[in-house]
Amino acid sequence: MGKVRNFFHLHMVSDSTGETLMTVSRAATAQYENVQAIEHVYPLVRSVKQLDRAIAEIEGAPGIVLYTLVDPEIAHRLERACRELTVPCVNILDPVFKVFQSYLNVTLTGRIGGQHALDADYFSRIEALNFTMLHDDGQIPGDLNEADVVLIGVSRTSKTPTCIYLANRGIKAANIPMVPGIALPFQLDEIRHPLVVGLVASAERIQHIRQNRVLGINPVGRLNEDYIDRKMIAQEVALTRKLCAERGWPLIDVTRRSIEETAAEIMGLLREHRAEAMSGQTL
Repeated sequence: MGKVRNFFHLHMVSDSTGETLMTVSRAATAQYENVQAIEHVYPLVRSVKQLDRAIAEIEGAPGIVLYTLVDPEIAHRLERACRELTVPCVNILDPVFKVFQSYLNVTLTGRIGGQHALDADYFSRIEALNFTMLHDDGQIPGDLNEADVVLIGVSRTSKTPTCIYLANRGIKAANIPMVPGIALPFQLDEIRHPLVVGLVASAERIQHIRQNRVLGINPVGRLNEDYIDRKMIAQEVALTRKLCAERGWPLIDVTRRSIEETAAEIMGLLREHRAEAMSGQTL
């Protein structure tokens, strides 16, 4: 028998999108084995009426309450209600605000959803996302040099979702599949600006993902035996490793990595790549 999971209700109340709360709460919950949160998310809570609906749900399913609310009246109302219901209630940004205020000696401006402002960074992310979608799966190789990162790898090594994640960080990412019998675009030999990174995974993992994908698309049809053959997959992975070694491209094994972890390593490599490029320009 598997281990019994302990469930608890986790209420997240935000006057913005709630992304900050979800990121923090999931990072915290992951540290407790066999504990799973039943998430209740209340985004864009900016009026007493909206808050009261959230409070009614908290009363119906008591648990931990986390919030990010700029309006002090609404925040105090939530805290008061939680005290009456005897449930824990935490403003997750309050300790951070106090440190910033003490160190910087400035007054908190209290901008709702300030991190989502339509500023230059926002439009840079949109531009990166547009670029990434246009250059998915080897499309439009002619302007690869405009990319910040180019990912190469065999099918089912998470190239596309990793590129999308990077694009949401403002990084223009393209990806090119390694397909047996098909040459890589010659433009890869000519680019100078982007960081090229190879992605690989174990043959077993790729085989499992490919089998599920093929059966999901065509559950009763004829399977592409080479596509899901473990020996063939191992050869594809070996070819990727060999190519990256020959060209000096960094290689990341994504077998046991999440998209976020893979992207974090790529962003670290990109910082080093850009630093090396800058130092080369100043010599």
